[in-house]
Amino acid sequence: MVDVQDIPVVEEVGPPTTALPPGEWIRKNLFSSTLNTVLTVVFGAIIVWAVVSAIRFVLGVDATIIVTNLKLYMTGRWPVEQLNRLWIGAYIAVAGIGLFARALVLNAKAQAEEAGLTHAEPSLRETLRRFWPVIALIVFTLSFTRTLTPTLLTIGAAMVGLVAYRAGDLLPTWVLHRSWLIPLVDTLLFYFGITTFDGVGWDDWGGFYLNIVLTIAGITLAFPLGLLLALGRRSSLPAVKWLSITYIEILRGVPMISLLLMGAFALGFLIPGDTQFSLFLRLLIAITLFQSAYIAEVVRGGLQSVPNGQVEAAQALGLAPWKTMRLIVLPQALRNVIPAMVGQFIALFKDTTLVAIVGLLDLLRAASVSTAQPEFQAQGLEAVTLPFAAVFFWVGSYVMSRESRRLERKLGVGVR
Repeated sequence: MVDVQDIPVVEEVGPPTTALPPGEWIRKNLFSSTLNTVLTVVFGAIIVWAVVSAIRFVLGVDATIIVTNLKLYMTGRWPVEQLNRLWIGAYIAVAGIGLFARALVLNAKAQAEEAGLTHAEPSLRETLRRFWPVIALIVFTLSFTRTLTPTLLTIGAAMVGLVAYRAGDLLPTWVLHRSWLIPLVDTLLFYFGITTFDGVGWDDWGGFYLNIVLTIAGITLAFPLGLLLALGRRSSLPAVKWLSITYIEILRGVPMISLLLMGAFALGFLIPGDTQFSLFLRLLIAITLFQSAYIAEVVRGGLQSVPNGQVEAAQALGLAPWKTMRLIVLPQALRNVIPAMVGQFIALFKDTTLVAIVGLLDLLRAASVSTAQPEFQAQGLEAVTLPFAAVFFWVGSYVMSRESRRLERKLGVGVR
């Protein structure tokens, strides 16, 4: 007889468990529903505020220099009485972005329906999860304000964007697809003062606002020029080909700072007559010329990655050369170079700090010169102001990188 007590007890073992990746754990535990997403954002904002307060306490400076110079860091020498122009322009730009975002969603939904697929619209939870670094940066910046007005205006801008996004369903499709023009018209009306004739001069622009404007304007102007240069380099016309090659090789062979110095001090001598461009515009021209050469090489790499069979198939169908390039080759080429293109845009975003060398007051220069003020001089506050400026560039670069990876997954870049 075998005693029952002598029989070993076998414990039930469940299926093996593996630790979730950080991103999956965050989605499952912090953004699993709309309520959890809202709670995460709210408590995240409180944690950011607490961390900022703790840093102030540990450093023992209470971040007075940042509170005092926050307007300088954000807008430079922009006149205080003209700040309403920035807020009005921001509201209109946000409304245009909301409408255009709705246009993109409806367009993706229509394409999915044509293919017999279902398309889930992005939820508030997904949007907050994608852009949480920007939200955290806004909360971090607003924690240094002295009044409640900037916070209320920022919340109002977010509400305008949400209302415009939802109102997109009430507008015709052709209006939505042209809503990207709204920020452009907004710039002309409010920033350049075309209608009011009292706009703020370009040389008074500064702070982080200047970095953003130079980045967006540089990308907008350099991309089409670089695209034309890439096509010109592959042209069968010798004159066009060698002119494009000469331009690209010369511009890529000199440092960007040399072009900025030429734009600041030498470009005026090359312009005939009494016409004089502002320093901002001269530097923007230099940035555009420099970046277009690099973008041209990125696009050329994409063009070379398209198999010749694609062109031969288009020719067999009787497509004209320009239609073959526009409908067959370019879409595939640009899709293949998304990582390199976004990397170039990130480099441009960080290189805008070089304009400080020739006299413009961008965020990095403002953070540096603010420590020379009499009440903050010789206190070693660079350890406070420079990391404060670095946070803005890190968030901008990180968000662009994440959106690039998301676009790659959506388009299947690297997937056969």
